[in-house]
Amino acid sequence: MTIQEIGNEVVEEFEMFDNWLDKYDYIIELGKELDGLDEEHKTSKYLISGCQSQVWLTAEYNDGVVSFKADSDAIITKGIVYLLIRVLSGHKPTEILDYDLSFLEKIGLKSHLSPTRSNGLNSMIKQIRLYALVYQTKENQK
Repeated sequence: MTIQEIGNEVVEEFEMFDNWLDKYDYIIELGKELDGLDEEHKTSKYLISGCQSQVWLTAEYNDGVVSFKADSDAIITKGIVYLLIRVLSGHKPTEILDYDLSFLEKIGLKSHLSPTRSNGLNSMIKQIRLYALVYQTKENQK
């Protein structure tokens, strides 16, 4: 499945809900599906700065695709990072960098976050794109 197709799938899921309380509940449920990280990865090396809660993000590059794993100490943040990983993980660095993340606007997430959570979301996106850029650069140097 392409990034766009997965993003569209997320949008369709959120269209099932009529109000934002139900959408928040769904985000919390999605957060419970996040595999999380081993304690060895819950260090400052993987901690995303700029988030209200603690969020750790790791990335691996194998067979031309980037795979992300993450965890958070806040349940709503777990759901948000889960959505990002669900859409972006398992794709080529260029695909990650080129994708506009329009699904976040379409589900209304950005407009329903507090300013501090919005900053955290932007920090997560920035870190994911930074990983993708590093792997793209390494691939181009081969």
